[in-house]
Amino acid sequence: MSWIQLKALISPAQAEAMEESLMAAGASSVTYEDAQDQPVLEPELGTTPLWDATIITGLFTADQDMEQVNEITSKVFTHLTGSPLPEYRVEILENQDWTRTWMDHFQPMQFGSRLWICPSWKAAPDANAVNLLLDPGLAFGTGTHPTTALCLKWLDAQGEALNNTQIIDYGCGSGILGIAALLLGAQSVVAVDNDPQALLASKDNLSRNHIDSSKLQTCLPGDVPEVQADILLANILAQPLYDLCDRLAALTRTGGKIVLSGILQDQAEDLRAHYEKYFDMDKVVLEDGWARLTGTKIH
Repeated sequence: MSWIQLKALISPAQAEAMEESLMAAGASSVTYEDAQDQPVLEPELGTTPLWDATIITGLFTADQDMEQVNEITSKVFTHLTGSPLPEYRVEILENQDWTRTWMDHFQPMQFGSRLWICPSWKAAPDANAVNLLLDPGLAFGTGTHPTTALCLKWLDAQGEALNNTQIIDYGCGSGILGIAALLLGAQSVVAVDNDPQALLASKDNLSRNHIDSSKLQTCLPGDVPEVQADILLANILAQPLYDLCDRLAALTRTGGKIVLSGILQDQAEDLRAHYEKYFDMDKVVLEDGWARLTGTKIH
């Protein structure tokens, strides 16, 4: 089945009216995308900020009358705003298997000397390596983002120091960091996330890697067991890391390690100083504008 896209360049002030107009005209869905590569980082809770220049797309079935779509969209938008409908273009979107397209682009990746992240539907390039088979499913985390890569490289570099350790993966997503730690020698992982889908994905990926289910416990942030980690991993965002400092320190044993990521380069030094009340912090490590912080718990 083919689809028809109606795309317009709008300002944030026009977004709500344009969305209502497209839906009134029978759009199956409405999506937004950045028109000028403008990042929107760490929005305030409960807000949905848009880019200064936003492309809005209404998706219509191929059998819809686009003259009628134009008439309804224009009338509703003018009624809501008192302004004429913004210029737009119409495109035919040929049907394709979107899942297959995404799968074709997710390739095995190496992190450090031993660790490979391999899509579960592709053969591992090195059968003798430490191969983590991954299907992200509905949860974020494939290793392609620099923040995840920074954490995976750190884990790989620990060598035998990772053996028999207790790990807490705070903000586990797909479970990629905790499962990598287990494959590299860790004893057990507590995987924490506020998204139940992430906890399900972590369990699925654990099973996919043929690891005993007793080695990974999943829980929501309010249900973390009374344990202290030898290594605490938190690949989230800078603001939650500020807010969680006391909590993450309490979950790390004295002498244990903390690994923080999801941090922009220009946020790193200030956040590093924030954690120095609990940790002897190492030098910031950077990759593609993102940062990793590590440290040893001192008290």
